[in-house]
Amino acid sequence: MKHRSTRDVVEDLKKNGRLIEVDAPLSSKLEIPEIQRRVYARKGPAILFTNPAHSHFPMVSNLFGSLDQARFLFRHTLERVRRAIELKIDPNALLKNPLRYISAPSTAWAMLPKRVSSGSVLSNSCEITNLPQLISWPDDGGPFVTLPQVLSSPPTDADSSLPSLSACNLGMYRIQLSGNEYVANREIGLHYQLHRGIGIHHQQALKANKPFPVTITVGGTPAMTLAAVMPLPEDVGELTFAGALAGHRIPMIVSKASSRNAIPTAPIYADADFAITGIVDPNSLKPEGPFGDHLGYYALKHPFPWMQVTGVYHRPGAIWPFTVVGRPPQEDTTFGELIHEITGPIIPTVLPGVRGVHAVDVAGVHPLLLAIGSERYTPYLKPNRPQELLTQANAILGQGQMSLAKYLFIIDGNDPNAPSLYDLEAFFQWVWERIDLSNGLHFHTKTTIDTLDYSGEGWNQGSKLVIPISGPKRRELLSDIPSDLRISSDFSNPKLCSVGSIAIETKLPINAAIDQLSATMDHQPDLAKKIALVTLVDDSDFASRCFANWVWITFTRSNPSIDLRGVGERTEHKHWSCSGPLIIDARIKPHHAPALVECPEVTKKIDALAVQGGPLSRYL
Repeated sequence: MKHRSTRDVVEDLKKNGRLIEVDAPLSSKLEIPEIQRRVYARKGPAILFTNPAHSHFPMVSNLFGSLDQARFLFRHTLERVRRAIELKIDPNALLKNPLRYISAPSTAWAMLPKRVSSGSVLSNSCEITNLPQLISWPDDGGPFVTLPQVLSSPPTDADSSLPSLSACNLGMYRIQLSGNEYVANREIGLHYQLHRGIGIHHQQALKANKPFPVTITVGGTPAMTLAAVMPLPEDVGELTFAGALAGHRIPMIVSKASSRNAIPTAPIYADADFAITGIVDPNSLKPEGPFGDHLGYYALKHPFPWMQVTGVYHRPGAIWPFTVVGRPPQEDTTFGELIHEITGPIIPTVLPGVRGVHAVDVAGVHPLLLAIGSERYTPYLKPNRPQELLTQANAILGQGQMSLAKYLFIIDGNDPNAPSLYDLEAFFQWVWERIDLSNGLHFHTKTTIDTLDYSGEGWNQGSKLVIPISGPKRRELLSDIPSDLRISSDFSNPKLCSVGSIAIETKLPINAAIDQLSATMDHQPDLAKKIALVTLVDDSDFASRCFANWVWITFTRSNPSIDLRGVGERTEHKHWSCSGPLIIDARIKPHHAPALVECPEVTKKIDALAVQGGPLSRYL
């Protein structure tokens, strides 16, 4: 089935037993979002809220509630997209096996966006305040659009030719509908981060000193939603990819400015359920946020661009699709899984020698990147330290959004026993057994990190650490906490997080903690050899409860150049090393953003709803 609207998607899922309907008049402020989080956590179906309180439109969530469901949505086209990728990697494959690629011409046709003069999305107009006002977390600065398709165009003159679809950028940048200093129904917040294509149009507008047009659409084919978050090569447009995944050409309403002095409207996705048109003054910023984001913390209030609204539209029978983000895993986890599945085969062609990468979702994606490379420079010498892995690590950090990685661990895939990128515990055991504490830690200081990561020295500012791993095991690892462990009274509650890695609580400043731990390890050298990492935490019971907890705490609450230390640390020729173990200070610090916590009153209400029975009860 080729989905042309959100209602098409809803009917398809309902027909196949993948959607439940909720008729209760629940609020889009906190109540519906908490339900979505619970249903996703219990691997539930999509949810259609037919009668949200104070809303003119039905709302639907969990459309991408699992990788299985995402594959189902694209069941007629996903294999065609995979084969198109195969041809991009190796065009000669068409000659070798033409029957395998018999669908290639129709896929290529679908990849061409189609200019149209009108569409269903323009059938009705309304105000911003008529749209569903979704507030996901108690301290959010206002309602947000969480599945927006934000299409921007370069700045143009009113008498210019029609906007070029190839020059457009489609991205998913969160939209704040009201609050802060925005004028109701006339202004909305536009939040975009580093390495986002809209930034190119913003820079062009600054240079020309002209506003640039933006259109925000919601709904339509789910292919447009995935295309908006897809990390595509520079020569592949988002609308092109969306067409391949949708199985049809993406219709875009393209028109010139309505008057000589007007700014041309950015193209509008004709099949969308909703559209907001407007322009952005490149020289003006307004406070945006806070917003409970996908790292599990609030993104704080900061100055960001904003959009002057020129129109709000919706199609007949429109349904508002949304998601809720927070500490992973959440529904956006599925986006990452599907992206890895689709783009995995491309990685070796973009990054020679790199066999795979994994931006770790439970760490918030950008804080932790794992990779498998190939050590091939001097195989005849059997070097005792990584060489080509460092070259490959630098290439990774120069590639699009992967450049935002904070910690990058890359291992040599030539070893037949190398672990999977997706078995986190096995991967880190491999790392801790082989890490070279004298030569194997490479820092990038005073550089950019993810906008949403508040562990660094300033907004967008922090450091990176590259740890390449090759060669045989260097140490046997601790597998339990010894009963006779002797530690200073300034430390408490040591817990094993994984083999060779322990978490411990302390109130000491980091330098004092280093001194105390150094003394402890000096008096217990056999123990020190078996511990690769000590993580300083606020709550070691929580950190050790499951491996995902340790990953989340360690990599979201530390800045490598400041918070990674070590016993016997030293610097030689500007290279940092230690005798070990490593120490990461993953305690909460004053400059960190607060973690997300649900509203107790709302939680009680949803608990009460769960005992009433009905289609939701088994998932609440």
